[in-house]
Amino acid sequence: MKLLLIEDEPAVVSVITRGLSEAGYEVSVAPDGNSGLQMALQNPSFRLIILDVMLPGMNGIEVCRSLRNAQLEVPILMLTALGTTENIVMGLDSGADDYLVKPFKLQELEARIRSLMRRKTNVDIPVPVTPSTAILSLADLDLDTDTKSANRNGKNIQLTATEYRLLEYLLKNPRKVLSRLEILEQVWGIEFNMSTKVVDVYINYLRKKINKHNPAELIHTVVGLGYMIRETKADEDTH
Repeated sequence: MKLLLIEDEPAVVSVITRGLSEAGYEVSVAPDGNSGLQMALQNPSFRLIILDVMLPGMNGIEVCRSLRNAQLEVPILMLTALGTTENIVMGLDSGADDYLVKPFKLQELEARIRSLMRRKTNVDIPVPVTPSTAILSLADLDLDTDTKSANRNGKNIQLTATEYRLLEYLLKNPRKVLSRLEILEQVWGIEFNMSTKVVDVYINYLRKKINKHNPAELIHTVVGLGYMIRETKADEDTH
């Protein structure tokens, strides 16, 4: 399987290329953001991109956004030395599928790659659905899993890819308490040390969009346990 590594630190490049080559991967290397972007756009055979955030010229966030704007759907695993929630969210918002904080063990990198490829394989397998099951609904909120579009009370809701996956998972489990860890594993496919604060951040994003034209809350916090999507009761405070 062909991978593209966009990384400027020679020591990191050496460790990754040697380890992944021994594991059977074919690794191409770009030393900066500009050349990495061009290689990714010009070579459709890459099955996965490993992308560092701190790069000379165009940084990893800009590269990731450019790739997604070009409709390149290859999985992107972002490497970062900055492990704060804000930086992680910024990377995921730019279009990355997963992240790994430096320093990391090669075994964890390989596990992340396998996880991403499993997710990609699942996405690529067409699953027949009837019109009755293509729409997930709760109260006045509808999510069309065919067109990947959402609306509430007839008003369209613009969602990012991550927000869509989060809303889809919630709507497939209505009136059920979902822990932050469950949401991480199901929406991001991550089973490692990703901060659960990322879930809180994206729940907040989703709430603002869903409640923009209707303040009645549908996503509820269950203190100490996680989140639940359900109808708002008539006597319930929605503010």
